[in-house]
Amino acid sequence: MTERVGLVLVSHSAAIAEGLAALAGQMAPSTTLVPAGGTDDGGIGTSFDRVSAALAEAESGSGVVVLCDLGSAYLTAETALDFLDDEARASARIVQAPLVEGAVAAAVEAESGAALDAVVAAALTAWDHEEAADGASAEGAAVAADDSGTEEPVGYRRSVTIVNKDGLHARPAAEFVKLATTFPVKVTVNGTDAKSLLGIMSMGLTRGTDAVVATDDPAGREAVDALADLIEGGFGEA
Repeated sequence: MTERVGLVLVSHSAAIAEGLAALAGQMAPSTTLVPAGGTDDGGIGTSFDRVSAALAEAESGSGVVVLCDLGSAYLTAETALDFLDDEARASARIVQAPLVEGAVAAAVEAESGAALDAVVAAALTAWDHEEAADGASAEGAAVAADDSGTEEPVGYRRSVTIVNKDGLHARPAAEFVKLATTFPVKVTVNGTDAKSLLGIMSMGLTRGTDAVVATDDPAGREAVDALADLIEGGFGEA
């Protein structure tokens, strides 16, 4: 069994931490996601003991990524890390990223078996996913220009239609990204990086909309076909 990077979700609210663990767990069912929300008596705040226990529970030998909601949550997490032994502290990272988006992106990356640094990097993409989406729109316009016939398209592309009743929501988006990461080539969807979960989710692709899966890499045909087939197949839920 592959040991995966674990996640600790620190919030001032137990309900938020537990709800987020449930949400991310839908996309990363094999990854250890440990909520550490609220105070010891169930109030609003953070608990050194809860965070410390969560760190121990989440560590499977591959490291732990900690995400927090507010300033004092970071302080609690930092204090808990200070009390770890040197080896455990060296394999734990507190990541300053938006809690929900960062946790979802990190969980999907961890689910793929990625190393600690890659999971940290995925969480940090939550900061710039809106900028990435803007860039995707511009690139998408370039794709449209290619389709107009004014320029010869390069690489390989397929246009497919979203068939899922609820569109490309979180679970199928995660499945899509996990498949994309298995290929070494760059593939885009309407100009957005196919390996960016937040980028894919931010496009808001609904049922009936078209998605252009494309690559400029001559070796990318297999990846495009696999991803396009996944969309056309409805991710097993259409």
